[in-house]
Amino acid sequence: MQSSGHRLRDIEQHHPLLSAGGDVEAGTLDDGCGMVCAGITWFLVLYAAFVVNFVMLLPAKNSWYPLLNGAVFNTLAVLALASHMRTMLTDPGAVPKGNATKEYMDSLQLKPGEVIYKCPKCCSIKPERAHHCSICKRCIRKMDHHCPWVNNCVGEKNQRFFVLFTMYIALISAHALGLSGMHFFTCVKVQWNECSDFSPGVSVLLLIFLCLEAVLFLTFTAVMFGTQLHSICNDETEIERLKNEKPTWERRVRWDGMRSVFGGPPSLLWCNPFNGLRFHRLLLLSRGRRSGAEFAV
Repeated sequence: MQSSGHRLRDIEQHHPLLSAGGDVEAGTLDDGCGMVCAGITWFLVLYAAFVVNFVMLLPAKNSWYPLLNGAVFNTLAVLALASHMRTMLTDPGAVPKGNATKEYMDSLQLKPGEVIYKCPKCCSIKPERAHHCSICKRCIRKMDHHCPWVNNCVGEKNQRFFVLFTMYIALISAHALGLSGMHFFTCVKVQWNECSDFSPGVSVLLLIFLCLEAVLFLTFTAVMFGTQLHSICNDETEIERLKNEKPTWERRVRWDGMRSVFGGPPSLLWCNPFNGLRFHRLLLLSRGRRSGAEFAV
């Protein structure tokens, strides 16, 4: 499709690594896997909360110790799950499907000779720095990667929630490891007498599984958190870095990059996953995703 005054190029001609075959089957399968991964994430966080609260904190004799640590851990866990939900349900920056029409291109008021690109898979005009996700079957603005643990792409509009998710998971993992060490030391000191409402064998198994989970989560999310901050401060997505794409845009580095992702000047609102949340709109978006509706842009 071409129009006078500008040219429309097929993205696939310039990026042969983006194969056109097998997207539907792979996308359907991976979306199911994404739901399983998201469910596993919630189960593991709730399991950690159960062990921390009912195995370690509630049986403690000291009054301030369980109150303080319980308040800190449960607050961080709620923030982690809220960040996960915001990442999963927020539009990552999806480009409308099938907008590569003559009427739409004429409305862009392009300059003579200006080149625009069409994605051959979702038949959409591809904005600068957008990439096609074979799992979401959409082009995503500033797509960083598709994360099965949140069952969504990480892109222009939900990257801040993904950063908060990795940060809070890393924090509760570190906190759980510290509490597990203190609890194990205390129980050994009193020979597991009145140390927990569970038997020593059950308590040890629960603590071992929690420590393994915490070490794995802490390692993964801490690395991912650092990678995301590096990408934001350098205004370069993971896909752009892996493909070694030369920047054709004006880079917003360091604090300018942080402000562009988190919005506004530095404040505690950056750490609040509930900031800007509209429950009615979130409910409509959740229903739209289940029914296969288009993302709102």
